[in-house]
Amino acid sequence: MPIINRFGDTNLPALVLLHGFLGSKEDWQASLQILSQHFHCICIDLPGHGDNQLELPTPGFETAAQSIVDKVIQLGYSQFHLLGYSLGGRIALHIAKLYPKAVLSLLLESAHLGLTSSRDKQARLKHDQKWADKLAVEPIRDFLEQWYQQPVFANLTTDARKNLIAIRSKNNPQALLHCFKSTSLGLQQNGEKVLKQLHCPAYLLVGEQDSKFSQLAQQWQQKLQLNTVTISHCGHNIHKAQPKMFAARIIQLLTP
Repeated sequence: MPIINRFGDTNLPALVLLHGFLGSKEDWQASLQILSQHFHCICIDLPGHGDNQLELPTPGFETAAQSIVDKVIQLGYSQFHLLGYSLGGRIALHIAKLYPKAVLSLLLESAHLGLTSSRDKQARLKHDQKWADKLAVEPIRDFLEQWYQQPVFANLTTDARKNLIAIRSKNNPQALLHCFKSTSLGLQQNGEKVLKQLHCPAYLLVGEQDSKFSQLAQQWQQKLQLNTVTISHCGHNIHKAQPKMFAARIIQLLTP
């Protein structure tokens, strides 16, 4: 099965879309009808997700970044707009670091820029190891039931949570586990320096109801003069909750 879905005229500017942990290239579907009118949309399964069985080293951010850029270049695009959600955004930061001339713009949806202290990184590694232990031994549905009870997903309705669990249960747990351990936030290089040196437009998109990332966005905006965009009536997963509003905002940001 292909690990890439493409939508829109191939002569339009390319927009590469990277989903979050547990997701797949199909996650962007509800926004693509609008986005593909302005961009050639390239949706890619991250390693360990969907049909992408690439095993990453630890840490795996740079390998994931190189793999994605290689695929986009093989499609004929040496430059592209780059949009990443959560884990996809964290990998997008590494793409921007390694291939700054390839990135026309960087859009980070609910994505963490990285931890700054060794103490915080060690604490995060311990935290993620607990989740990894659960994913290694528990049935995937049981793991997902617990995962989507985290505060960052508090705005999900019961039906939305059940729907996500049903969809995400199709993933390979061992492949997910490998990706999760190699892309822990505790292993991620801090992206603040990347953004300071980047010569293309960069935006951080946060959901109005996502209290954690709204607070982080305020801190980063003050520190980095980062362009922060708040989308109303949604939480952590903006493109899932408000796909049309999300797409319209992307177009507004990227087109004259």
